Amino acid sequence: MTKPQAAWYFDAISPYAYLQFQRFQDLQQRLEIQAVPVLFAGLLGAWGQLGPAEIPAKRIQTYRYAHWLAGQRGVPFRAPPRHPYNPLPILRMVIAAGSTLEAAGAALNHVWGVGRDGQEPEDLRLLADELGIADMQAAIDDPAVKEQLKRNTDDAVAAGVYGVPTFRIGETLFWGDDLTGMMLDWLDDPAMLESGEYARHAEIPTASVRKQSHV
Repeated sequence: MTKPQAAWYFDAISPYAYLQFQRFQDLQQRLEIQAVPVLFAGLLGAWGQLGPAEIPAKRIQTYRYAHWLAGQRGVPFRAPPRHPYNPLPILRMVIAAGSTLEAAGAALNHVWGVGRDGQEPEDLRLLADELGIADMQAAIDDPAVKEQLKRNTDDAVAAGVYGVPTFRIGETLFWGDDLTGMMLDWLDDPAMLESGEYARHAEIPTASVRKQSHV
């Protein structure tokens, strides 16, 4: 039986991308997964959102919860020395390495598994070596690589992706590590979201719109 094709949008800046990736050994039994590096900041900008790390209390709780959750799952976890950081070099190196699941896993482990710096050149060279990239700076500066990352991010926005990590299977999106179980139930019953109360959710009207603020 052919497994469904799934695009997995991620940014190594997200601890939840790291945590979800640790479940891929099981998920690959159900899905053919394609890693798609995207710039999380680009998604936030497109949808007018703040990231978790831009809200002080949420930032601290995110680190604590990710650390706790990793412990619950028996997964190695160490936050990087600085966060948020500029993820462009890491994302571009993943693309230069072919956007494979192996490259994505190496990048995520670099930041959240062993807790290396996300933008310090000496630490990035360790990742480049692991990815088999001989000239790190050339890979980061490659116009084709830059354009691919921009295209990935633009395509994600066009598909309705607003956060990372997100699985897209056909036209259906599952955002976040915490939706993994729901996604698996949906794979067992693809009509699930089109019937009963699930179907009504898409038709609920908006009664009030909050004034936009960036305070």
